[in-house]
Amino acid sequence: MKLAPADFRRLLAAARRAQRRAYAPYSRFKVGAAVLTVSGKIFTGGNIENASYGLTLCAERVAVAQAVSAGQRRFKALAIVTSAAGATPCGACRQVLAEFGDCVILCAATGRRQVQQLRLAELLPRAFRF
Repeated sequence: MKLAPADFRRLLAAARRAQRRAYAPYSRFKVGAAVLTVSGKIFTGGNIENASYGLTLCAERVAVAQAVSAGQRRFKALAIVTSAAGATPCGACRQVLAEFGDCVILCAATGRRQVQQLRLAELLPRAFRF
């Protein structure tokens, strides 16, 4: 699946805005995510940390929860923006995304122009499925 240049720019801009709203007082590692549905809607999320790290919500899962809560179940792409180059969704986020099929994953870092573009299937080969 090829991502149109307009969708690419729109999705990254939404993830950058979500990153600014992230709540990361402990790690200071703010992450923003934006998921593009096949219907063309974008849903966003920022990571939400908790003093008990295990209760922290990743930005990707926040964005997916927003989309699913709005009745969206098919995703075209997901973008994440972090403060570190080369960061990709964690394993738990990869599995949550796999629940809704394969999609394009865009990974960008704050203040950098380079964007890594991958397929979810590359990041999570042989995902668990029923």
